[in-house]
Amino acid sequence: MAEIELTMPKMGESVAEATITKWLKSEGDKVEAEEPVLEIATDKVDSEIPAPEEGTIKKILFQEDDVVQVGQAIAIIEIDGEAPTSANGSPAAAAESAPVQESSNGQAAAAPVAESKSSAESSEILKHSSSGKFFSPLVRSIAKKEGLDQAELEKIPGSGLNDRLTKDDLLNYLEQRESGQGQAAPVQAASPASAPAPAPKAKAVTLDSGDEVIQMDRMRKMISEHMVDSKRTSAHVTSFVEADVSNIVFWREKVKNDFQKREGEKITYTPIIMEAVAQAIKEMPMVNVSVDGDTIIKRKHINLGMATALPSGNLIVPVIRDADQKNLIGLSKEVNDLANRARNNKLSPDEIQGGTFTVTNVGTFGNVMGTPIINQPQVAIMAVGAIRKKPAVIETPFGDTIGVRHMMFLSLSYDHRVVDGSLGGQFVKRVAEILEDFDMDRKI
Repeated sequence: MAEIELTMPKMGESVAEATITKWLKSEGDKVEAEEPVLEIATDKVDSEIPAPEEGTIKKILFQEDDVVQVGQAIAIIEIDGEAPTSANGSPAAAAESAPVQESSNGQAAAAPVAESKSSAESSEILKHSSSGKFFSPLVRSIAKKEGLDQAELEKIPGSGLNDRLTKDDLLNYLEQRESGQGQAAPVQAASPASAPAPAPKAKAVTLDSGDEVIQMDRMRKMISEHMVDSKRTSAHVTSFVEADVSNIVFWREKVKNDFQKREGEKITYTPIIMEAVAQAIKEMPMVNVSVDGDTIIKRKHINLGMATALPSGNLIVPVIRDADQKNLIGLSKEVNDLANRARNNKLSPDEIQGGTFTVTNVGTFGNVMGTPIINQPQVAIMAVGAIRKKPAVIETPFGDTIGVRHMMFLSLSYDHRVVDGSLGGQFVKRVAEILEDFDMDRKI
């Protein structure tokens, strides 16, 4: 009998770790090749990890709620035959001791097995502190196991980018604290003018007779945190424009049946709107940026996020990459594919990251307009409302007249730190102009 390691797979360009949410197998259980062994979650999506070969689960190295780095061994599987050999020709042995992690200097170091001291008593540690300091899922997990609270974590100096607290910073601090040789550096007092506003303390909620208490699921917690973080980060402003989209309505009605027969796809309004947004971004690229401290990152690619409601009531944002390089047929197929797979939880982590601008369709729910929250680290998001028939003034060479037109509100929320009202207002107006000028004789 031989042994192989089941490792945490790479799940995306920027995904370095994942949380084990549920073990589907126990030690001693038989597994078949490609049979799911456990469920994991990243900040993006949930996934299953299958067994690479048929065998028996000999040892489970991490428990539920543990955060595991990409490439680390999660479990040991006993298989028939010989184990695959490593680069130096020796059998790939299972890790009987603590899993190996890479330290900040690139040397392999045994990850300490932290005993849970008071995790049940420690308060929840926020991803972003009141001062804006970021704590990764791994740092928060270690802190929780060691019984550190938010205030103590805040005082530990960080060596990462923008003074971010790294895993090694935290482990060094814990080692010094255990030996009594060190204390966390005190947080320097800022002047009243520059001191960040403390996070408001939530008021206690009083329950009345008959009230039902519903625990947020993991995705709803992440959405909640993401939305609050965005409001703390960006100075939100929203501009509104009403567009006459009658040409688009009439054109779609004319081509939709032939399009579905020929392409096997429905053509909706979403790809037409995405096409208009991509064109407007090419003309006004400063809405396609991100902010990093006091620098502005101007994005080369136009990757449009498409906010999609899930059957659970939660929200996910798959991304159409390089939307400006796709024609209307390509956009239609990608919009339909991403929406269908999003609703069936079939998206990969890479498909919901890397967006540079987001579009959300509040008209799906019958709403005429909305004030969407920016999807960080982007600086703008556009909401499109329901298309409604309304009386409108129609300008003709022979004078103005009143007619029934198909009208739709567009609302653009933007980060006023880098997008002023002039650019934000011109951008949403330009999208409206592109939609209004849609060619009714367009061939597809």
